[in-house]
Amino acid sequence: MQIVTPEALQSIFASFADNSRFVVSGNAAIPHVAIELIDKAQQRYIIHALNASKGAAPEREGVTAETTFVGAGMRKHPGLAYVPCRLSLVPRLFDGPLPPDAVVIHTAPARDGQLSLGIECNILPAAIDACRARSGRIIAVINDQMPYTYGDAQVPVDLVDYAIEVSVPLPEITPATPDADSNRIGELVAARIPAGATLQAGIGAIPDATIAQLHTHKGLRIWTETFSDGVLALERGGSMDPNHPLTTSFLMGTRELYDWVDGNPRVRMMRTERTNDPALIALQRHMTSINTALEIDLFGQANASRINARIYSGFGGQTDFIVGALHSPGGAAYMALRSWHPKANVSTIVPLVDEPVTSFQQSAVVTENGVAELWGYTQQAQARHLIRDAAHPDVREELWEEARELGLA
Repeated sequence: MQIVTPEALQSIFASFADNSRFVVSGNAAIPHVAIELIDKAQQRYIIHALNASKGAAPEREGVTAETTFVGAGMRKHPGLAYVPCRLSLVPRLFDGPLPPDAVVIHTAPARDGQLSLGIECNILPAAIDACRARSGRIIAVINDQMPYTYGDAQVPVDLVDYAIEVSVPLPEITPATPDADSNRIGELVAARIPAGATLQAGIGAIPDATIAQLHTHKGLRIWTETFSDGVLALERGGSMDPNHPLTTSFLMGTRELYDWVDGNPRVRMMRTERTNDPALIALQRHMTSINTALEIDLFGQANASRINARIYSGFGGQTDFIVGALHSPGGAAYMALRSWHPKANVSTIVPLVDEPVTSFQQSAVVTENGVAELWGYTQQAQARHLIRDAAHPDVREELWEEARELGLA
C-alpha cells in the first residue's frame, strides 16, 4: 500500500479509461474526498454505491449513478442506472455484468497489518475480489474517525494499491422519536417475538419502534444486514444473548454507536452474500424478520420499492430475510406499516398493487389497527384478515367491494 497525496491520487484517477466503473463504500461511509477527486479527473465515469447519500454521485452530464438500492443521494439523479437485484446476489454482478475497474473503500487505520471497512462491509469484499481478479485498483481513504470492526471487514494492507489519509467525522443518523402509531405497531410486533429470537429489522421508524419495545426480552440474538442505536440499548439493558456475536453487514447510527463498535469483538461484520444468504438466515434460532412497505394488497403482495413507477429504493434485503425467516424453525416474517400514508393521504392497504411487487408471503401484516394473519390461510381468508384487522376503518367498506370483484370475498 502506497500512501499518496490527494493531488497524486487525482492523477491516478485520471489514468483510468473513459467511463470506468468505481465501486465505493455506501450508506453512511461514502468516501466523499475520493469521489471529488474522481470527478475532477474523469469526464465520464460510473459510480456504484449502495444506498448513497447526497454527494455520492455529482449531478452532471457524464456521471452515471449506478446502484442496486437507491438512496436519497441518487433518487433524483439524472444519470441514475438502477439495477434490480436481491442484495444477497449483488456480489455476483461484479463477476459478471458490472465488473469494477476500481474499488474505493473508506477504512479505519490499520491494526496488525489490516485495515478495517468499519461501518460498511456489505458488498465491498466481493467488489474487491472481483476487481483484483481483473487487475483493477483498490484505493483506500483511511480515516482516523472510522471505527475498527472485525470479521469480513478486515482488509490486509497489501491488497490496497494506493491510500490517502483524512480525518473527517462520519455522518450520524439519530433515530427519530416514534409517533403513537409507530409505538403501537412496535408493541404488536414485539408481543409476538419469543425470548431468544434472532432479529432482523429493516430501516425506518417502525422497525426502530419495534426494537425499542423489546427491552424486557432476554436472550435475543442479531443476524441482520444493518442495525442502529436501538440494538446498542438492548445490549446495555441485558436483553441480548451475551454468548452470541451481533452479526451485521453495515451500521448506521450516532457517534455513540460508532464508538461502541470500535474494536468490539462482540460485533461481527460479514459480507452481504453471507448475512443475506437465505440458507444461513434459516439456520438462526427463531429467526424474526421485521420490514416495512409502501403498500400491501389483498393478495399479500408488498410494494416497498416504487412510487408512480419511479424507483424509490429497491429490493434490498427484504426478500432474502423473508424467505430465510420462513424457513427457520419457529421463525416469522412480519410486514409492519401504518394503515394510512400520512404524506400521500391514502390507504396503504390497497385492492391490488399497481407497482412491481417487492415481496410477498409474509407471516403477518401489522398496522396500528391490529395483526392480519397471512401464513397458512386461503387467499380469501388473507384478504378478510387484511381488511378486518389491518386496514384503516375509513377504507374497509371500499376494500370489501374490491375484494368481491377480485373473487376474494
